[in-house]
Amino acid sequence: MALDAFSDHALSRKAMKAELLDAETELRLAYAWRDQRDEQALHRLITAYMRLAVSMAGKFRRYGAPMNDLIQEASLGLMKAADKFDPDRGVRFSTYAVWWIKASIQDYVMRNWSMVRTGSTSSQKSLFFNMRRVQARLEREAEAEGRRLEGHELRRMISEEVGVPLADVEMMEGRLSGSDFSLNATQSSEDEGREWIEALEDDGMQAAEKVENNHDTDTLRQWLLVALTSLNERERFIVRERKLREEPRTLESLGDELGLSKERVRQLEAAAFGKMRKSLESQSREVHHFLG
Repeated sequence: MALDAFSDHALSRKAMKAELLDAETELRLAYAWRDQRDEQALHRLITAYMRLAVSMAGKFRRYGAPMNDLIQEASLGLMKAADKFDPDRGVRFSTYAVWWIKASIQDYVMRNWSMVRTGSTSSQKSLFFNMRRVQARLEREAEAEGRRLEGHELRRMISEEVGVPLADVEMMEGRLSGSDFSLNATQSSEDEGREWIEALEDDGMQAAEKVENNHDTDTLRQWLLVALTSLNERERFIVRERKLREEPRTLESLGDELGLSKERVRQLEAAAFGKMRKSLESQSREVHHFLG
């Protein structure tokens, strides 16, 4: 059903004019869709219960989402319900569809509430939609007894009432306390006030780190060049072909070129690495002795 072309009032009027299905007709349509994939039966079933989707969507308007979008999500939930409904279970379709419609709307509201994911678990979802109501009731009850609930005590009571960890209540309180704002917004009302993004710490490499890193890289490169000079020509050739090429050659291909067995090339490679290791350790000791 294309909803974008209608206003929410037109959608509501259209839904309210749809036929009311009796149990027998509903069951027949459900069987026709499940067993024969009869699209006309599906359309008639969904159209008849769009009033239910519209009614449930209206209960979530206080979260600031456009009514048309809420109805779209409700209709998606209704279609999922129709696709998964099993008429053999003896339950009315409207009863089954309520859960799917509500779940679809709630997921939409939570996805669009904030750029930061508001909640992913069922307990966090329950907290999102019930926290304000539970908080208001607890405050009314405390006020009737002449008490005033402080922040931590109130959060603890909400945690116990909803059955979620205290940390989730504290997190959700922060999520619900205000909407997102741009990091490019200025920190003051002045024309050239600093933007909030300028207050974020740069997690990139700092200048001192870059200098130190470049120095270490240059030093290591020099050490490797010296270590390579400790090898004979054949060993340098093997190391270069095995470790310094973009696509290293195999021991077998080097053996064919040098007229050696693959095992002999492996032995020469190991010997070359041993010589280089000794050269690097010697240079490192000299540096530490000089600095010490």
